[in-house]
Amino acid sequence: MNRVIVSVLALASLIVFSMPAVADSARVGFVNTPRILEQAPQAKSARERLEQEFAPRDGELATQQKNLSSMEEKLARDGSIMSDDERRKLERDVLSHQRDLKRAREAFTEDLNLRRNEEFSKLQREVGDAIVAIAKKDHYDLIFESGVVYASDKVDLTEKVLAVLRQQLRSQSKKKGK
Repeated sequence: MNRVIVSVLALASLIVFSMPAVADSARVGFVNTPRILEQAPQAKSARERLEQEFAPRDGELATQQKNLSSMEEKLARDGSIMSDDERRKLERDVLSHQRDLKRAREAFTEDLNLRRNEEFSKLQREVGDAIVAIAKKDHYDLIFESGVVYASDKVDLTEKVLAVLRQQLRSQSKKKGK
């Protein structure tokens, strides 16, 4: 996948820069996508939504872990003085709780990853739309977002994209507030 992107970028660069007349009039920009995905206010909002959505389940898992730890401590502490039946029952309960906790953690992780991917995809679409809007508004012919070894501040559009995303979030917040 990365080789394809690099090849396409290299080909695009050759086309744009091999024709002097076109190269002189071509407008080229660069966007630092990882920085945008980290600093965009939409990313912060998505992280907060995910944290709020999954905090109760995370708390439940922590409680289950404490209960399991208490059972394990009781088995270690009192196992030698318990009757064989009591000890076996407690051992089975510990194993059962361990399996249940493991399943619950796996389900939690899977659900969290699915939601994180949904939020990330939404953010990527918003970032892509913002980049295209800037490119059309400012008449850019080509905008790179990865595979760039160097980009001067003159062609770096990252701050412009972040500004558009901030404005979009403010606009969305105002609409929700009404």
